[in-house]
Amino acid sequence: MNPPVIPFDQGDTLLDWLGLTDALAAGHSLPKAEIGDTFLYRNPDTLLSRAAWIDGLGMAVKTATIFPQNTEKPTINGGVSLYSDSDGTLDAIIDFHLVTKWKTAGDSLLAALHLAPANPQRILIVGAGTVAASVRAAFGAGFPDAAFGLWNRSPQRAAEFAKAHPDVTVEPDLETAVRNADIVIGCTMATTPWLCGDWLRPGQHVNLIGAYRPDMREVDDTTLLRSRVYVDSFDTTVGHIGEVKIPLVAGTIAREHLLADYYDLPSFKPATDDITLFKNGGGAHLDLMTSRYILDRWRAR
Repeated sequence: MNPPVIPFDQGDTLLDWLGLTDALAAGHSLPKAEIGDTFLYRNPDTLLSRAAWIDGLGMAVKTATIFPQNTEKPTINGGVSLYSDSDGTLDAIIDFHLVTKWKTAGDSLLAALHLAPANPQRILIVGAGTVAASVRAAFGAGFPDAAFGLWNRSPQRAAEFAKAHPDVTVEPDLETAVRNADIVIGCTMATTPWLCGDWLRPGQHVNLIGAYRPDMREVDDTTLLRSRVYVDSFDTTVGHIGEVKIPLVAGTIAREHLLADYYDLPSFKPATDDITLFKNGGGAHLDLMTSRYILDRWRAR
C-alpha cells in the first residue's frame, strides 16, 4: 500500500483544535521523545531537518528548505515524513505548512486550556502575521465566548488582519489592551520586550509564541518575576530560547522558576489569582504528535 501524501487544503478541513490538544496531551503520556536537529547551509539558503522518535507513536522527520531569494515561490517549503513505530515503514508524507500551523497554535492552546481563566472575556493577540490567524482560530475554538482584540506595531497590518477577521477589534494602545485582556498572546518577531510586567493583574494568562531564537524576547523581567512560568518542553526552551535563556544566564530567575513542562501536565494547575506565563518552544516531538493526529483524521475521513 502506498503511503498517502496529505496536502494542506485537504488535510486542513479534517482537523479540530480541541481534538489536537487531546492528541498532544496523550502524546506526552508516552515515554519522553528523543529529538535531534540538523542544519545544512549554502549561503543564503538553508536545509533544516528536525527528527523525533516516541516509543509507541513512531518517528517523524520534518524538513524545511529556506530560500530567502525566492520571489515567485514561497521562501519556506518542506514536508514531514511520518514512520511506523512497529516496523519503520513510511506511513505518510504531510505538507510542512499544515503540520506547522496546527502544531504551533495547538501547542499554545493546550497550555491556555489549563492555565487561563475558565471563562475569559477578552483575548488579545499581539502580532498580525500568519501565526496570529491560526491562533485566532485555535483560541476561538477553545474559548468560543471570548471577544478578540489585536495590536500590531504596524497599524496598516493590523487593519488588514481585522478586514480578514471581522470579529477581531484593532486595539490602538498596547498598554490599555493588555490591562483589559484576560489572555495575552504574543506572536511577534520582537528581539526586545514589548510586554511590561507592571501592566499585568492577578488572574491573567500570558502565552508566548514568538522569540524563537536565543537573542529574542517578547516580555520583560518583571513579567517573568510576577508570573508562574511553564514551558512546553525544557529540552527545547532552556538554553535555546532568549525568553528564558537570557534571564537565566543573567541570574534574574533561577531554573526552579520554570515550574513544569508538558511531561508533567498535571502540574499545570495555578491558583485563580496567579499570573501565569507559558512559553511555546516547539520541537520535533510536537510535530510528530501533530502528524500522527493528522494521519489518524485522514484515515478516518
